[in-house]
Amino acid sequence: MAKKVAVIGAGVSGLVSLKCCVDEGLEPTCFERTEDIGGLWRFKENVEDGRASIYQSVISNTSKEMSCFSDFPMPEDFPNFLHNSKLLEYFRIFARKFDLLKYIQFQTTVLSVRKHPDFSSSGQWEVVTESNGKKQSAVFDAVMVCSGHHILPHIPLDSFPGIEKFKGQYFHSRQYKHPEGFEGKHILVIGLGNSASDIAVELSKKAAQVFISTRHGSWVMSRISEDGYPWDMVLHTRFISMLRNVLSRFKIIRKWMMEQQMNRWFNHANYGLQPQNKHLMKEPVVNDDLPSRILYGAIKVKSRVIELTETSAIFEDGTVEEDIDVIVFATGYTFSFPFLEESLVKVKDNTVSLYKYMFPPHLEKSTLACIGFIQPLGSIFPTVELQARWATRVFKGLCTLPSEKTMMADTIKRNEKRIDLFGKSQSQTLQTDYIDYLDELASEIGAKPDLLSLLLKDPKLAMKLYFGPCNSYQYRLTGPGQWKGARSAIITQKKRILKPLKTQALTTSSNFLVSFLLKILGLLAISMAFFFQLQWF
Repeated sequence: MAKKVAVIGAGVSGLVSLKCCVDEGLEPTCFERTEDIGGLWRFKENVEDGRASIYQSVISNTSKEMSCFSDFPMPEDFPNFLHNSKLLEYFRIFARKFDLLKYIQFQTTVLSVRKHPDFSSSGQWEVVTESNGKKQSAVFDAVMVCSGHHILPHIPLDSFPGIEKFKGQYFHSRQYKHPEGFEGKHILVIGLGNSASDIAVELSKKAAQVFISTRHGSWVMSRISEDGYPWDMVLHTRFISMLRNVLSRFKIIRKWMMEQQMNRWFNHANYGLQPQNKHLMKEPVVNDDLPSRILYGAIKVKSRVIELTETSAIFEDGTVEEDIDVIVFATGYTFSFPFLEESLVKVKDNTVSLYKYMFPPHLEKSTLACIGFIQPLGSIFPTVELQARWATRVFKGLCTLPSEKTMMADTIKRNEKRIDLFGKSQSQTLQTDYIDYLDELASEIGAKPDLLSLLLKDPKLAMKLYFGPCNSYQYRLTGPGQWKGARSAIITQKKRILKPLKTQALTTSSNFLVSFLLKILGLLAISMAFFFQLQWF
């Protein structure tokens, strides 16, 4: 009899967890508190309690080839970076393709997840839900928590003396939807993450003036990288990852390399954006317009706010900006598990002790997994997919976890490494490297590609894997869940990148012919000059 698995949430993590359950022959039931799938990526005009909220203009920061699920490439005519509505369309296509909707109970809230009385032997869970005012209880063999971590806004008002006097409007960035209604305003955005930058740029096109306040600065990069290719397809390669790992032992070299790479687009110091801790590998802001809006004067970068008055903001450097109408707190999120007992997963200082960001290490049975409670330096989608692939195989007994002592030691060591690489900021508590973590998960299920073996059998593919983009298809070449289309998807990815860009037919043959003729004439001219020079002598 198939094991029953409760999946909490029908966002990205929940959908891919459903598919992985089905792939492994498990019997999943997904509980989604809203009326539809998509989670964070489903825009709604109104903010809802207990649900992630985005603004209307949100576009993905990772490209389609690096963000798709490993056995389901995005349509080739999809743009390389997707508006939230387009990404939601992909999730709908994915759900239909693998017939996932039949496993989802919509408008059903999970109230509690508790150990079954015989948990020490069975590993089972009692899950209590509520739908249309009616409570129900059911027993499951395993639970996958896919509820996300962009729900509870973090607004540290205690850090802003005078906020109680401020006569203008202030709110958290999760409440922002679009720029209408902010025309002619003087707006202060606090924070310098992706949301803060997006909102500041968008508001600067309507407002009289936008200020963006940052404590530590940040690297800012464009979605467009070398030769116009998406940034993540250029930077997320195994070769670059190897170089970074080797050089990460030397902080001075790491700092210099990071600075050189990030300042290639523009000099961050000149724009007041240069990070204070330049050696840290903090997640950069991805924004194509922020530097130009600063150059126009539409956005002014300010230091940390130390005090607010009725109408003004006083900054750490002693400057004052008057007539502030609106303050947007883009200060991140905290997360919690209200349906779990604190003894199961305890959140402290916005951190949680999970083995490889997934499993509570102290459970007698490894039948509870948290999927998606992580912030990789690359796309979250392939990351949560590999997490779900591993979790479902642990539930089936095909993969085993080490002892509690070993898991705790790994968790402590991993946290120390995270602090060394990314710092102690609250926004970095879930941060992790990208390719190393993907390989780590893939190794657990036997899906990590063997580059040395491939170099002998298929050198063309091996070179693509090492020097090309490290996308999700690589983890379907071998092992459980092997996909026959993986090699072709890797070889043909450039075609899918260029397809949506080539929206008009360009005649290149005539240009090529002219260029070729000019080169021939140039060679003839050089030959004749050389000949006459010999005649002269």
